Amino acid sequence: MLKATLRSFFAHKGRLALSALAVLLSVAFVTGSLIFSDTVTRTFDRLFASTAADVTVSPKEGVAAGEQSGSVPTLPVELAARVRELDGVAGAHIDAAVENVTVVDARRKPVGPTTGAPSIATNWYVSDRSPVELTSGHAPRGPGEALLDADTADKKHVGIGDTLTVLAAPGSFDVRVVGIATFTTTNPGAALVFLDTPTAQQKLLGDADAATSISVTAPPGVSDDTLKRTVAAGLGDRYELKTADEEAESAAAQLGGFLDVIKYVMLGFAGVAVLVGVFLIVNTFSMLIAQRTRELGLLRALGADRRQVRRSVLVEALLLGLVGSTLGLATGIALAFGLIELMSLAGMNLDATEMVIGPATPVSAYVVGVGVTVVAAYLPARRAARVSPMAALADAEVAGVGRPLTLRAVAGAVVGATGAAALAGCAASTDTSTAASLLGLGVVLTLLATVVAGPLLVRPVIRVLGGAFPALFGPVGRMSQRNALRNPRRTGATAAALMVGLALVAGLSVAGASMTKSFDQEIDRTLGADFLVQGGTFLPFPREVTERVRDAEGAGLVVRQRFAPLELALPDGAHVTSTAAAFDPRVDEVAKLEFAAGSTAAALAPEHIGMDREFAAEHGVRVGDVLPAEFPGERHARLTVGALTDRGGPVAPGADGGLVIGMATADAHLPGGQDSALFVNAADGTDAPALRAALDAALDPYPQVQVRDQADYKELVRGQIAVLLYLVYALLGLAIVIAVLGVVNTLALSVVERTRELGLLRAIGLGRRQLRRMIRLESVVIAVFGAVLGLGLGLVWGLATQRVLALEGMRALAIPWGTVIAVVLGSVLVGLAAALVPALRASRMNVLDAIAHE
Repeated sequence: MLKATLRSFFAHKGRLALSALAVLLSVAFVTGSLIFSDTVTRTFDRLFASTAADVTVSPKEGVAAGEQSGSVPTLPVELAARVRELDGVAGAHIDAAVENVTVVDARRKPVGPTTGAPSIATNWYVSDRSPVELTSGHAPRGPGEALLDADTADKKHVGIGDTLTVLAAPGSFDVRVVGIATFTTTNPGAALVFLDTPTAQQKLLGDADAATSISVTAPPGVSDDTLKRTVAAGLGDRYELKTADEEAESAAAQLGGFLDVIKYVMLGFAGVAVLVGVFLIVNTFSMLIAQRTRELGLLRALGADRRQVRRSVLVEALLLGLVGSTLGLATGIALAFGLIELMSLAGMNLDATEMVIGPATPVSAYVVGVGVTVVAAYLPARRAARVSPMAALADAEVAGVGRPLTLRAVAGAVVGATGAAALAGCAASTDTSTAASLLGLGVVLTLLATVVAGPLLVRPVIRVLGGAFPALFGPVGRMSQRNALRNPRRTGATAAALMVGLALVAGLSVAGASMTKSFDQEIDRTLGADFLVQGGTFLPFPREVTERVRDAEGAGLVVRQRFAPLELALPDGAHVTSTAAAFDPRVDEVAKLEFAAGSTAAALAPEHIGMDREFAAEHGVRVGDVLPAEFPGERHARLTVGALTDRGGPVAPGADGGLVIGMATADAHLPGGQDSALFVNAADGTDAPALRAALDAALDPYPQVQVRDQADYKELVRGQIAVLLYLVYALLGLAIVIAVLGVVNTLALSVVERTRELGLLRAIGLGRRQLRRMIRLESVVIAVFGAVLGLGLGLVWGLATQRVLALEGMRALAIPWGTVIAVVLGSVLVGLAAALVPALRASRMNVLDAIAHE
C-alpha cells in the first residue's frame, strides 16, 4: 500500500501543485511573521540592554501623561547631587530628553523621519552606554549649537554648519549643526538632536532646574539591584527606580505594540490563506478520489481494507503538507528578509545576517502546513474508504453526483437559523459588547451554513445566472450551464472559497461606508468653526502656534482644545483611567456639545467635569457628585460632575466616558500641557478664503500643524478609515487569489475527468474555439455564483455590523453599490482568468487519444 500511495502521489503531483501553493502561502506568512518579530525583538533587546543606565531615576507618574497631553514629567536637578553623595554610587548625571519635537531645516522642511518614529531632542554627554559616538565636528558648547545623528544628516542632506530650528513646547529656537554623531548600535529609526545640558533644560523643558531622569552608574562589583536599593534608601519612594534590565523590559514592552501590529497583520494573511486553502484542498482531494474510483475499487478487490485506503489518502495529504510546509518555510525566510530590508529602507537599520530562526518557527511551519492539509483531506479520505470493490468492475460515476443532499439541507437549515437568530439579536441589542459577540457568532454560523448548504443553492441559482447562455451561445452555452450543474457539491465547494473572500469584502465595505457617512454627518452636526488647526495624529503643538493663530489677520474667536489624562474613582467602586478633553469657555460658538443634564458652563467650570450620560448611568454617577481624580505627576483633585452629555462633539479620540473639563481645570492639574486643536472663526468683515490664506501664512514655519475646514476634516477621516480598509482588502485579495487557484484546479481536474467526453464532443464537430468557450463560460458561472452568495452574505453581515456601530453613535447606513457592481464584474474576470489554462489544455487534446482515454 505504501508503494501504491507513493506512486499515486507522484503520478498526481501536477494536479496537487495548486493545493501545495495554498499550503505554501499559509506557512510563509506564519514563519515570516515569527522570524521577523524574533529578529527585531533580539536586536532591540541588545540595544536596550547596552544603552540603559545601571539604575534610572524618573518621576513617579501614577497616571501616565501620554503624548497627546504634551506634558513632560520632570524631577528636580538637585537629586543628581544627592545621588552622587550616596555610598555605593559611582556617578550620576541628568537627562533632559523630549520626544516628538519637530525639527526643520532652513527651508522649513521637517528633518525628522517620515515613518512614524519620533524626533528626539536630548542633552549630550559622553558615556559608555551612549548609542552614538561623535565622528565629526565637535560637541555642542553653547545655546546655539547642536549635534545631529549621521543617518538623519545623510537622508535629509544636512551638514556641519547648517542651521536647524527646533520647535519645542517652551518655544522654537535655532541651532547650528557643529558635529555628527554615528550610531554604534541599531538605529531604531529616530532622529536625534543633541544639545548641551543647560540648553536642553532651558529650551526643551523650560526650566533650568529640571530634568526628565537621572542615570546612575554602579561602581565595579556592585549589582544593579544593590544599587537600586541604595538609591531608594537615599531618595525614598517619591520617584520611579528601574534597573537596566527593568528599563530594557519596559522599552521592549513599548516596542511590543509596534511588533504586534506587524505580527497580527501577517498572521491575518496566514489565517485567510488557511481558511480558503482548506476549501481548495478538500475539493482537490475529493475530485482526485472521484477520478480514482476504479483504482480504489481495484485496491479493495485485491484485499485492501477501508482503513488502508483511508490511510493511503491521508499519507498523500501528509506528503503534500510536508512539501508545502518545506517550501513555505523557505518562502517565509525570504519574506522575513524582505521585511527586514524594507524596515532598513524606512530607517530602522536591522541586520539581515543576524536573522533569528528559533526552534518554534520550523515547528509552527510544519504544524500549520501538515495539520491543515491532513485535516482538510480527512473527509475525502473517509469517502475513499467507502468505495466498493464492485466499483472496479463498472465505469463508476463521479462520487457524489447522485447522492441526496438531505443531510446538508437539515444541517444548513439548523446552523443557518441559529446564525440568523444571532444576527437578529445583534441588531436588537442595546449593549455594544453583547451586540459584538452576537455579531461574531452570527457571522461564523451563517458562513458555515452557507458553505454546508451551498450545493443546494447551485441548481436554482445557476439556472438563473446561466439562463441566458443557451440564447447567447447556443449549444455551447447550454453545455457549460449543465456542466456547472452536474456536480453541485463540487461547484459549491469551488465557489465557497471565492464566496468567503467576497462576503468579507462586502461586509467590511458596508461597515466602512457607513462609518464614513456617520462621521460626515457628525462633523456637519458638531463642528461649527470656520477652521480647525490640528497637529498630525492628534499630537500637541507648541503654545506659540496658538499665539500665531490668534495674531493672524482676520482671526476672530479662537477656542483651544487640550487632552488631559486622568483616573476617576466612581461611585460603583470602579477606577477608570481615561482622557478628558479640555476646552475654553466659548466652545459652544465653534462646536456643538449636546447635554442631557447641565450645560457647557457647568461642565467647564473650575474643578468641574462633564461626562457621557450612558457612562454615568453605568457607574451610578449623577450631576452634583464629587469624584476623586488623579492627574499625571500624582496630582489629586476632587471634581464635581456639572453636566451629562449625549454622544457627539469634539471629545478625546478613543477615550472612555466622553469626559470634558474646562481649560482652567487642565491648567491647574496638568501644568505644561500643550494644545492639540484650535477652533477658529473669522472676525467680522473677514471672509473664509482670506482667513485661510492668513492662517496658512502664519503657520508656514510649523509643518507639524495643518489648517482644515469641514471638507478637509472629512477627507482626513475618510483617509484614516480607508487605510484600515486597504489593509483588510489586501487580506481579502489574498483570499481571492487562492480562490482563483481553486477554480483553476477544479477546471483542470474536471478537464482530466472529462477527457473522453471532450474527445467525443470534438469528434462530432465541436470546434477548438467552441470548447474553450464552453469551459470559460462554466468558469464564469461558477465565479459569479460564488460572488452572488458572497455579496448576499456580506450585505447581511454589513447591515448587522452597522447596528453595532450605531450603538457607538455611528448611526448612518451606506451601501457602496459601486463596490457591489465592481465585485460582480470582477468575478466575471476572475472566471475568465481562471479558465485560460484549462481551456487551452482541453482544446489541444488529441481527439483519438481522448476518446481512448480510460
